[in-house]
This record gives sequence, C-alpha cells and structure tokens, in this order.
Amino acid sequence: MASILTTLLFILSFPLLTSAANSGDSNGGGEPPFVGVVIGEDVSGLLPPTDLARFLVSQSITHVRLSNPSRSLLAALNSTGVRILITVPNSLLLAFASSPSSASSWASRIILPFITSISAIAVGDDFSASLSTSLLLPALRSLSSAISDLHSHIPISTPLPFSIILNPFPPSQAFFNQTLTPNFLLPLLTFLSSTNSPFMLNLYPYYSFMRSRSIIPIDSALFKPLPPSKEEIDPNTLLHYTNLFDAMLDAAQFALRSLNFSHIPIIVTETGWPSAGDPRIEPFATKDNADTYNSNLIKHVLVDRAGTPLVPEQTASVYIYELFNEDQRPGPESEKHWGLFYGNGTPVYLLNVAGSGGFLANDSTNRTFCVAADGADMKALQAALDWACGPGRANCSEIQPGESCYDPNNVRRHASYAFDSYYQMEGKVVGSCYFQGAAMVTTTDPSHDDCIFPGSKQISNITKTGRNTTESSSAEEICYWRLRRGIREGHFKFSIVLRTIIILLIAYTISFLCS
Repeated sequence: MASILTTLLFILSFPLLTSAANSGDSNGGGEPPFVGVVIGEDVSGLLPPTDLARFLVSQSITHVRLSNPSRSLLAALNSTGVRILITVPNSLLLAFASSPSSASSWASRIILPFITSISAIAVGDDFSASLSTSLLLPALRSLSSAISDLHSHIPISTPLPFSIILNPFPPSQAFFNQTLTPNFLLPLLTFLSSTNSPFMLNLYPYYSFMRSRSIIPIDSALFKPLPPSKEEIDPNTLLHYTNLFDAMLDAAQFALRSLNFSHIPIIVTETGWPSAGDPRIEPFATKDNADTYNSNLIKHVLVDRAGTPLVPEQTASVYIYELFNEDQRPGPESEKHWGLFYGNGTPVYLLNVAGSGGFLANDSTNRTFCVAADGADMKALQAALDWACGPGRANCSEIQPGESCYDPNNVRRHASYAFDSYYQMEGKVVGSCYFQGAAMVTTTDPSHDDCIFPGSKQISNITKTGRNTTESSSAEEICYWRLRRGIREGHFKFSIVLRTIIILLIAYTISFLCS
C-alpha cells in the first residue's frame, strides 16, 4: 500500500522522467567492450533460424559466436545488427591448409554474402598441439589471403585454451608452454600482430577453481567481494587481485609481454559456469553459482569496465559459453548444462544484470511475463490461446467482451494475456511458457491502459500448490493504473492550483477508492 501511494504521488508530481545510459570508456580506444554468447549445435528443439534471430534481438544480444553456421542462419542474422564471430571447424583445416583455393571458395560462399555482419573469424574449434604447426598456421594464412582478396579486413585468429599458459599464479610469473613457442606461438603472434587481429583465449575460472581443490576461494572465482586477507597479491608487482578472472587474464598479458607482444589485444572467446552436474564430481556446478558468475561477469565487463590490475585502461570483451544448454552433448553431465537458456528460449535461471543496458532482458527484479512470441503464426497462437483458456485452465475472464483486456481485440494480444495467466498460475516453472514455440518470456511488462497482466498483479510468488497473493494489494494496483490512465488522458480535469490538494486527498482516500 505504501509503495503504491509513493509511486502515485511521484507520477502525479513528476509526469515525465528521463534517463540516460552511461557511455563508459571504450575498449582500448576502439570498440567498447561487449559480452557475446556462444551458440552450440547439440541442442534439441533449437529455434529455427528466423526465430533464433528474433530471440537474439529481443534479448539485446549484439555479438554471437557460431560453430560452423548454416547460410540460413547467417541470412536470418544479416539484417539484425548482430555481429557474428564465425568459427571454422577442425574438419576444414586440412582443406584450407593444403589448398588456398578451398579457403577462397569457402570465403566467397560463407563470408562475402554476409560480410557486413561478420566481426571476426576463429579458425579451429578444439585446439590440439599436433594440429598447431601442421595445419592451423597454414589454414590461417590461406584464409587471411582469401579474405584480403575480398577487399575486406576481418580479424582472423584461433581460440587457444588457458592451459597453454604455465605457472599462471602469481600472474607475473606466467609464461607460454615452451614446447609450443618456437614453432607455433611465435609465428602465430607474428601473424596476429601483422594482421591487427586479437589473441583469442578460452578462459574458465570454474576449471581453475576445481583444480585448485579449494585453495582458490570460491568467492574469488565468482567475482564476489573478498576480505583483504583473501585477496591475491602478486609479490613481484604488488598488484591486488580480487577475482580469479582478472588474475588469469593478467597471466595471459604477462605471457604475451614475455615474448614482446603486449600490444596484441585479448578477447575471451569462451567463459562460463555450469548450472548442473554430477554432485559427487562437480558439487559447485549449481544454478546459483552459474547465475552469480555470469551476472557478475556481465557487470564486470559492461558496467564496471575497470580492466585488470595490470591493464586497467583496457577491458577485454568476452563470449559467454553458452546461450543454450546443449542437452545432446556427450561427456560428463555438466557438459549439458552451460547454457543461459533451454533450447526453446526459456531461461535456465534469471541473471541479475541491472545497469547493463538491457542485455539479456533480465534484471534484478526477477519479474517475468509470458507473451506471444515475435513472428508466431496466427493459427498457432489461436490454438495455444484455446488450450490455455480451456484445458490449461488459465483465467481468461479479462479478455472477454467488455472487460479491461478485451481491446485491442486481436489474437496476439489475447494470447499474450492467456499465456501470462497460465505462466503465473504455474509458478513460472520451466516449460510453462512455451506453447509449442508460440510464446516467449520477457521482463517487459505488457500491461497497458486499464489492462493489468497477471504478472503485474502478483505481489508474492505463485506456486502449483496454491496462490500466495494479497487480493487487496492487487486491487490497489489496478486502481493505481486506472488513476494514472485517467490523469494521462485528461479524464480527471483540475487546475494546477488544486493539484496539491487533490494529491493529498488521494493519499488519504485511495484505500477506500480501491476497496
């Protein structure tokens, strides 16, 4: 009640509220740091290309890394503004290394039609020392030549595992694996320097923490605040490290410096945390930890932009591994649970990313709604609407003729209300906002005018076993919306002189007006 009164008084007193996003510092004087996502292929029920493109836009995702992408997906993304990091699979390395014409043919077919959407090319998807000298470098050179023939500069590099860096703690003592240095790393770094391409690194604090057997504090791995006694202090530089991610990134910086290539920027092509796994083997693979790591990572890159202790002026861009759970991926149980979403677009958990400019369409309120998916077929929407209001037993009374959510009278609007009613009634459990692909989860409140969606009426969570809501609070909130609409549209006419008096009267009588 008090919060509604406060909000009402604020809106009446200040009818227009504007805000501006923080501009932040650029990434080393170039493109501002970004957070992208990796999209894997071993996903059952993966959204078709057109729907996937719409989903990325709806989640404010601006950068993706694709593994061996199809032309149909590239075409769907081409007009969205989403920037694409294309991964060349290992299966193509032999052809590229042995035949420059194969690289040229691939570039003409995959790169040229979508060249304005492609931000970079990652050659190789699973590093192997045996492939590094014989195939990887020749393939990089062939593809670089093919791209230059297209009269375009697209950065070309190869993602490397953090394991190529030895003795990473403390960071100042780190160096590259010396067996790889003369025949692979030095030629690679020379190539990256000459082509103005980044050093691509797959960096997982999760695995470093697991291997440390709890010597590294879990809070350090999750970006959580550390007491001064637990901060890592590099004895050679006296730099203080409050999180494992920065320590690992600076270890890579020191390794590059040891070979005189500190000017090459680093981009983190994979990082993340699993949300589930075999509890006997990976007890820290939990939704809470995955949520904490990825939420704090996003804040670290997009909001704080503080770089690292060694390079505070440069914040590395990162790709989160991964967007969808690859439930068909072989290996340990955790391999199936790195995604932020299930294949149908339902979130695995809700990130706390307030202040990041709408990235991933989640915020700290954890308030979500279920609405008709962008581009959903009208027949599919009608069928889903009929099911939700029939066998689904959703409360569809407000979309009947004469009721507050009847107008605008169209299938999409009515379906959105019915979907949200069912979703909230089911406690927002996984799968309750799917409807055969006709629905999607959003954090944007779809309420409008007098029409208050069920998700806006809920003061407490709704569970399958029963509703835990405050009916009077819901009624007061409805009254608040109607009063706001009346004031906005001029239904309540009064002079400025009487404004203050009316505000006070509303404050004292709203409980009676809304009863």
